[in-house]
Amino acid sequence: MTEPLLRLAGIAKSFHRGGERVAAVVDADLHVGYGESVALVGESGSGKSTLARLALGLMAPDKGSVFLEGRCLAEMAPAAFAEARTAMQPIFQDPGQSFNPRRNVGEALAQALWRRPRVERRPRSLDLLNRVGLRPAETILGRYPHELSGGQKQRLAVARAAAMSPKLIVADEPLSGADVSIRGQMLNLLSELRRDGVAFLMITHDISVARAFADRVAVMQHGVIVESGPAATVLERPEHAYTRRLIASVPRLDHYSGT
Repeated sequence: MTEPLLRLAGIAKSFHRGGERVAAVVDADLHVGYGESVALVGESGSGKSTLARLALGLMAPDKGSVFLEGRCLAEMAPAAFAEARTAMQPIFQDPGQSFNPRRNVGEALAQALWRRPRVERRPRSLDLLNRVGLRPAETILGRYPHELSGGQKQRLAVARAAAMSPKLIVADEPLSGADVSIRGQMLNLLSELRRDGVAFLMITHDISVARAFADRVAVMQHGVIVESGPAATVLERPEHAYTRRLIASVPRLDHYSGT
């Protein structure tokens, strides 16, 4: 059997809260294949963001292992771990908090393009900004994060992630703060990256996003992955009661039309 791009095996993580040990992720198994899109869905507080940080190596699990291309992150030497991290890029829920307020857009993208020759960084930055619809790109390069709207920051987060030419993007609720028009545009941008062969682990509480974007869906409740499988199977014929409740909670037009 071919090793997937990302594999989480028996991952567990808990935190001290109010003098008690609270489990955030419990014995989770999850994998993402090359070029595949996997949506991890569940209510707020179900442990999705913690699992995303574990997958990215931003925190260490209490138990279990994270494998990237068959290599365990915890067993890598520092240089190999840093190299592996460049293959996995995050898009955070609040992109505004992930940018250095003292660096303008051009500097932020140049930092992501540090491996390229200096002469190539500006043309590549302009290309990325145009690709995500931040125009005029020449003007956007000189702006600072506080001068961008929420939607522009989200687009910039996509551009910065793409600048690293990653194999995997872990997107944590990237559409949560976007209005309806921006959500559609963002999904189109992410779909373009998918067509380029980038794999995704999409963290979302929105069933409609999972339905539109994912090849496979995993459902998380109280830190436990309770159901997973092909998106069409899980979302059209759910087996777990929690999954059925999540799907039933999505508003439908016929609920308001009397049909």
